[in-house]
Amino acid sequence: MAVVAGVVTDASGRVLIARRHAGTHQGGRWEFPGGKKRPGERSFDALVRELDEELGISVDAAQHLITVRHAYPDRTVDLEVWTVTRFRGTAFGRENQPLRWVAVEDLDASEFPDADRPVLRALGLPVLYLLSDAGRFGREEFLRRLEHTLAAGARLIQLREPGLAAADFRTYAREVVALCHQYGAQVLLNAPVEQVLECGADGIHLNGQRLGEMASRPLDLRYRVAASCHDVAQMERARRIGADFIVLSPVLATRSHPGALPLGWNRFRVLCAAAGLPVYALGGLRAEDLGSAQQAGARGIALLSGVWDAEEPESVIAGLV
Repeated sequence: MAVVAGVVTDASGRVLIARRHAGTHQGGRWEFPGGKKRPGERSFDALVRELDEELGISVDAAQHLITVRHAYPDRTVDLEVWTVTRFRGTAFGRENQPLRWVAVEDLDASEFPDADRPVLRALGLPVLYLLSDAGRFGREEFLRRLEHTLAAGARLIQLREPGLAAADFRTYAREVVALCHQYGAQVLLNAPVEQVLECGADGIHLNGQRLGEMASRPLDLRYRVAASCHDVAQMERARRIGADFIVLSPVLATRSHPGALPLGWNRFRVLCAAAGLPVYALGGLRAEDLGSAQQAGARGIALLSGVWDAEEPESVIAGLV
């Protein structure tokens, strides 16, 4: 069953949810408004039609957020969720369904169908995932540069410093976490899981080796879990262990991995559609590639040199957030 749904937000950032009628599949649970696609219907067209029929609004623009395949005992659902970025009209329950506007942090996963739970984890992810580069600048200078990007709006950081010994990494991670938390930003450590807990970080980023060693989710749902992926097998493992999002690379050729074969946008689009998780594009990208990444199905882009090579990294951030 192919289904589309829309995440509609108001001026204060609250999202609109609707309650399914009793007697229907998953009746009584809350959901994001939407419905079944018609045969041959484009996803965006289906979204526009469904939100008009259910809410009485006219959708002008939307961005793909996530596609989830979930098997219930009686049916399998392919749920394609879009973030509605521009619409006209005032939403109301045209089918007499109850509606609520709810802050993202107040959404209760237990009140939603199981297929919606990856969607709930995806909400609130920013379009930029910023990777650290203290090895290039030195630890103190990088902290200074990082603070400028945080002040400009960076809110999701991966601390990956393979050149640091474990003890030095723990010390530095505590400094980075403390700084990021001052700005309301989250930090994921590309490090063993015990260091995440020791340093007060917000989650873990699994490189290919650590992802391959995981049989289950390494941290509970209070933390974010991300993974680096390059192919279908790694994406399937990330989905199986319950990762919150993945970074898919390399999209384009990169100086840091000159021997790696880039995916290209067409292959990246195919893999995004199969991921079942929010995807960040990485590899050879600049801020101006955000639109291409989102058109291919990504949540956003992960940047390293695309930020730190800039004369004013904070200007790059400000243009994305």
